[in-house]
Amino acid sequence: MVRAIMHGCNGKMGRVITGLVREDEGIEFVAGVDSYTGIENEYPVFEKIGQCDVEADVIIDFSNAQAVDALLDYCVDRKVPVVLCTTGLSEEQLEKVKEASGKTAVLKSANMSLGINLLMKLLKDAAKILSPAGFDIEVVERHHNQKVDAPSGTALALADSINESMDHAYEYVYDRSQVRRKRGKKEIGISAVRGGTIVGDHEVIFAGADEVIEFRHTAYSKTVFGKGAVEAAKFLAGKPAGAYDMSDVIRF
Repeated sequence: MVRAIMHGCNGKMGRVITGLVREDEGIEFVAGVDSYTGIENEYPVFEKIGQCDVEADVIIDFSNAQAVDALLDYCVDRKVPVVLCTTGLSEEQLEKVKEASGKTAVLKSANMSLGINLLMKLLKDAAKILSPAGFDIEVVERHHNQKVDAPSGTALALADSINESMDHAYEYVYDRSQVRRKRGKKEIGISAVRGGTIVGDHEVIFAGADEVIEFRHTAYSKTVFGKGAVEAAKFLAGKPAGAYDMSDVIRF
């Protein structure tokens, strides 16, 4: 049984993941950390990570960027692996993540969904075949009307996964209305749609002569991200120091 700490246990994702772990026989929460303690939990909750004195095999983090520095210090000091799901980290914090991975196991991914990360692997294989055959590549992402960044980090990660499989670099084009020219052969168009309560929808289009191949992933709730984080935590427990991502969790 993997013993885990939920960092950000009383946030939306923290509550989702607590519910998932409750039903998972391979992992249990032995403690939580959250500055808000107004929710009753089945495990002890500390306001700050430095106050936590409970032994654990791994930490799952869904908190905020302001709390990440102290979290990394704690993990390095105690040699506790961490699944880092918090986004919006500064360049300095990303460098600190890199330094921390030299002393303990750190798993960080642009998207924790198992489906999205499987899609990234599939896109690499598809691009190797379809790109040399002259297929144009477009990415369309759709999210709820409260999302402030565009394009999404996941859309960029999908495009990056294609680029990584190529022997040439694609240029990313975000707004064709500002580019008054014919579409280039070595570019990936990335479009963002914002509306309603769409949790997350990503579509990758390979458009060739007289045929189109589409890859699509749709998230209907935040549970898919929580499930990925739980699987990542079970994978990371006991791993040696190093930088990991969801591609290490998913194996063909």
